[in-house]
Amino acid sequence: METLTCPRCGAELVTRAIGSSGEGEINSCPEGHGVFLSRADLGALVEAETDWHRHAGQHTAPMPRITADMTAPPAGKPAARAFIETLFD
Repeated sequence: METLTCPRCGAELVTRAIGSSGEGEINSCPEGHGVFLSRADLGALVEAETDWHRHAGQHTAPMPRITADMTAPPAGKPAARAFIETLFD
């Protein structure tokens, strides 16, 4: 397969699989100039996004009982709002 380069800066594009079972590929510029994909891969990306939202519903857990000796939990990374955000961590 031929190496793809960014049309803006000429850097070699980084290829990543789309979805958990690798339905397609996304090529991105390591300098952040954009992403490039085929029409079929765009369809796979849309399907992966839809599946992510289907399974990322509200996860509820019982609230812990508050006591005087409790400390605040450490600040965590905010949850992704969409599957596509998980591609660019």
